[in-house]
Amino acid sequence: MTMTDALDVRHSLLELPENPGIRVHAVEQGSGPLVLLVHGFPETWYSWRRQLPALAAAGYRAVAIDVRGYGRSSKPRDTTDYGMLAHVADNVGVVRALGEETAVIVGHDWGSPIAANSALLRPDVFRAAALMSVPYAPRGGPRPTDAFAAIPGDEDFYISYFQEPGRAEADMEPDVRGWIAGFYTALSGDTMPPPDAPSLHFVPKGGRMSDRFPQGGPLPEWLSEEELDVYADEFEGGGMAGPLGRYRNMDRDWADLAAWDGAPLTQPSLFVAGELDPSLQWLSAALDAYPVTLPGLAASHILKGCGHWVQQERAEEVNGILVSWLRAVV
Repeated sequence: MTMTDALDVRHSLLELPENPGIRVHAVEQGSGPLVLLVHGFPETWYSWRRQLPALAAAGYRAVAIDVRGYGRSSKPRDTTDYGMLAHVADNVGVVRALGEETAVIVGHDWGSPIAANSALLRPDVFRAAALMSVPYAPRGGPRPTDAFAAIPGDEDFYISYFQEPGRAEADMEPDVRGWIAGFYTALSGDTMPPPDAPSLHFVPKGGRMSDRFPQGGPLPEWLSEEELDVYADEFEGGGMAGPLGRYRNMDRDWADLAAWDGAPLTQPSLFVAGELDPSLQWLSAALDAYPVTLPGLAASHILKGCGHWVQQERAEEVNGILVSWLRAVV
């Protein structure tokens, strides 16, 4: 029996009639109002393993998905199939395939903008949105790759590093388990390098991101060797091109979402992040703009000493925050 089998959850592979040829792996627990959990990079549904039982116990139908390109969900070969509009359509299709009309959506990392845009574009389906680690920032400004290329210095910003097909895969895929362990460790509050260490978010020309990972230290406290094996098995089987497809569509998203330039997200919302998450530094202006961009925001929780993997690093605290908020909005 594997660790995933040991969880008291129901697995299904959902056909999405709205998206022919796409199937989404969904893992659910509990009954009641639907709460859809959307992971980020490089994660899977398993990143919500500690939220599923807590939400089920609180009276909700908690469903965590493998985003397209990940885990057991479909993995289109064309990079253009990973645009934001496709992810929004997947989420709507999942709600319908589950026999529901509406849901609350919760997203972490890349799942946060996917959740936000799902609510923004389909308020008829997603009645509230909880965002974790990556603040809501409406579409706007210059073309993303132009903005990243303009960052001063002689190193590549990590999103630019991820743009070129094959470059990042050559770093990741020879040792997927080691790479994701290093990435998790580098961004976890209890194991991240000191502030004066070279940033993993900038990659030397011709270098590898993994050269900036902590070397030889322990795994984060929240991640066991067996849990790391679960992640590694999923990524070794499916490769990294699908997960990286999200980064490679940022310019396409910028064009596709032009009609929503600067648009606020008006549904009830929640934000949770770790104090030590670098995303908060880069996107501090987005946090400052919340009174305008998230007028339905109930609270913004910044957890002391916590890194990027907030729902895994501080599962009990996050579960309490989520359940309290859900009881107020559902």
